[in-house]
Amino acid sequence: MRLLRLSLRTRIFISMTLLIFLASILIAAVTVYQYKEEAEEYHRERLERKEERIQIAIDNVLKSTTYPVEEDNITLIFREKNRIYQISEEHSLPINIYSLSGKLLIKSEAAFIKDTVQLNSLIIDTLSSQFDKRYLVESERNEGKFLTSYTYITDRKAKPLAILNLPYLEDNDLITRELFEFLKRLGQVYLLMLLIAIALAYFLSKYITRSLKTISETIDQTRLDKRNKRIEIGDASDEIYSLVNAYNSMIDELEESAVMLAKSEREAAWREMAKQVAHEIKNPLTPMRLTVQSFQRKFDANDLNIDQKIQEYSDTLIQQIDTMSSIASAFSNFAQMPAQKSETLDVVKIVGLALDIFNEGYIVFPSEKEKIIAEFDRTQLIRVVTNLVKNGIQAIPEDRTPKIIVDVFTDGNDVVITVADNGIGINEENKKKVFEPKFTTKTSGMGLGLGMVKNIVETYNGSITFTSREEKGTVFKVRFPKE
Repeated sequence: MRLLRLSLRTRIFISMTLLIFLASILIAAVTVYQYKEEAEEYHRERLERKEERIQIAIDNVLKSTTYPVEEDNITLIFREKNRIYQISEEHSLPINIYSLSGKLLIKSEAAFIKDTVQLNSLIIDTLSSQFDKRYLVESERNEGKFLTSYTYITDRKAKPLAILNLPYLEDNDLITRELFEFLKRLGQVYLLMLLIAIALAYFLSKYITRSLKTISETIDQTRLDKRNKRIEIGDASDEIYSLVNAYNSMIDELEESAVMLAKSEREAAWREMAKQVAHEIKNPLTPMRLTVQSFQRKFDANDLNIDQKIQEYSDTLIQQIDTMSSIASAFSNFAQMPAQKSETLDVVKIVGLALDIFNEGYIVFPSEKEKIIAEFDRTQLIRVVTNLVKNGIQAIPEDRTPKIIVDVFTDGNDVVITVADNGIGINEENKKKVFEPKFTTKTSGMGLGLGMVKNIVETYNGSITFTSREEKGTVFKVRFPKE
């Protein structure tokens, strides 16, 4: 399971390295096995060659002996002139000669293992039944591995006279040294190959996964609220191209959907705003219409109070016109930067006035603070504070005891206003969107409040930031220079 959690690049790298490592072990094992087989074959053939030469030497002895070549004279024949010792010394191999019944007749002095005085009946029976009249026995002792050969000594007519026994000790020192030397060289070669394979695996895995990494990074950066880039890659496999084409098709569809959604949202927002503006404009138009109609019906040029009535009529119309003008100005503030109007004011006092419209007792503001004089627009500062407080109140769930803390203080040459709430906070996904126009997490409203606050503050060379923890609350901090 842990291997599956590794990246594809790491798995490719490990797999290629292990493949080379296992291949080197397998080749070493095959090499050892092959050397072992060749060593055994070498010793069998060597024993067979020695046996053939000794048989030739024995035949020469039988031809040159002065004794009758019979089974009973075998001991005398080979002791004559120490023939058996000469043959043994010449071929560097101990020689034992047994009778056909299996009894030891004579042996050379070069024997280095304990000889059998009486042969096993199995050997005798096997020799008599084998076509090639040769019997080979393999055995292991403390000194090493032995091959023991049994063959018949025959006369000219191929009549068996005795049994020739040749004990042969396998000497693998030379072959073992050659094997170790070969394995040493093989190890050096494979160590070099392993290092090359590691480097090759690293770059190859990096090359293979480069396209996947590009796709992964691009997908991680894909957002619904921004324009996403298509993936452009060079050489890649058909599978990677299929994945890239699928992603690019999805991005195209996403862009179309985002454009349609943005258009729909804008239209909905402006429709809602138009309804609100139309409703607010209709309110002063009604009394204006009634005032004009009433003046038409009751107008009398000879009325002694005509000047007073005209003044009242004019005041009513001017008041309603001012109301319509303020509505138009408020509507304009949503779409334009607020007009800069600097006033020298007490920030602590103005913040207190802004909080007076809220009757909630959970809004805490230390009113005993000293005066903080700064340059700012009185109306705009009230809008900033009221928007932030309203935003904090709306962020507190109904099942929680609400608390809003507003504070004003100086930091060097700057004035700082903080509004802290104990609401639900802002999640990571929405933090980047807080000050965007028309963004809101509430079910009602057009999401223009915080965007408007940001525009106002930045107009006065200030800034607005916030810190938030989910389910703990949010603190907005407004900072602007005193002058």
